[in-house]
Amino acid sequence: MSDAGKALEHHHAHHFDSAEHEFEASKQGMWLFLVTEVLMFGGLFVAYGIFRGLYPGMFHEAHEMLNVQLGALNTVVLITSSLTMALAVNATQTGKRERALWCLGLTFILACCFLVVKYVEYTHKFHDGLLPGAFFTNTELKDPKAPLFFSLYFLMTGLHGIHVLLGMGVISWLLIRTKRREFSPEFYTPVELVGFYWHFVDLVWIYLFPLLYLVG
Repeated sequence: MSDAGKALEHHHAHHFDSAEHEFEASKQGMWLFLVTEVLMFGGLFVAYGIFRGLYPGMFHEAHEMLNVQLGALNTVVLITSSLTMALAVNATQTGKRERALWCLGLTFILACCFLVVKYVEYTHKFHDGLLPGAFFTNTELKDPKAPLFFSLYFLMTGLHGIHVLLGMGVISWLLIRTKRREFSPEFYTPVELVGFYWHFVDLVWIYLFPLLYLVG
C-alpha cells in the first residue's frame, strides 16, 4: 500500500469561521467530554477509597484472588497501544498514510488482546464464584464483606472494558476514513481527538491496576 495519491480536500462546517476554528472547537468539546468521564470514574474511585478505609483487612485478602501477572500484562498492552496511537496521530499529521494505517491497526489489535486477557480473568472469577453481591459463592474467602470487593472490581473493570470496546469502534472508523484518504496534514482532527480518548482509557487502567491488583 503506497502513500501516493492526493488526500480528499476537507471543507470545514459552515458554522465555523475557518478550519482552525473548527479544530479548536472540536478539541474543547473533547476535553469537556473527558471531564465528564473523569467525574464518572471519580465517583467509583471515591467509593473504592471509602470502602477500603472501612474494610482494609477484607480488601487485602480479596485482592490476593486477582491474577497480578495478567493485570500487569494488560497494563503493558495498553501502554503499548498508547504509543501506537500516538504514532498514528503523528503519521497522519505528517501525511504518512500507510504508517498511520499500520499504527491504527496495531492499536486495534492490542485492544483486542486486552479484552481477550480480561475474558480469561473473568472466566476464572466465574469458575471460582468470585462474583459481585448475592452471586458470590466462593468458599475460600471467609470475610462476609468479600462480595463488596468483587462488586467494585467488576463495576470498575467492566465499565473500563466498555470504554475499550467503544474505542475499538472509533479506531475502526478512523481506519476506514484513513484508507479513503480523508485525512491529511491539513485535516487530522478526528485522529487526534480519538487519540485523546484512547490515552484517557489507558490512564484509567493505570490507576485501576495498582488499586485493585497491588495495594488491595
